[in-house]
Amino acid sequence: MTRFMDVHHGMQGITAEQLQEGHDATAAIEQEEGVHFEHAWADPKSGTVYCLSEGPSAEAVKRAHERGGGGVPDEIHAVPLTV
Repeated sequence: MTRFMDVHHGMQGITAEQLQEGHDATAAIEQEEGVHFEHAWADPKSGTVYCLSEGPSAEAVKRAHERGGGGVPDEIHAVPLTV
């Protein structure tokens, strides 16, 4: 499994509750895509949301977001190295 960091733009004003709702909705279908969403972070001022996940491919991460109602990420980056 590969780790991915995906980025959503244009979410100015997002609240902690909205971030949690989006995370929960996506997590509800993650097993169907073989993806596990670990954490999400947001900056309401810039409208940027970051999601860390593990999955078989960037396409699976994208599908899980789409199907879960989390919105299509603007960017998905593989994160092959961690410390």
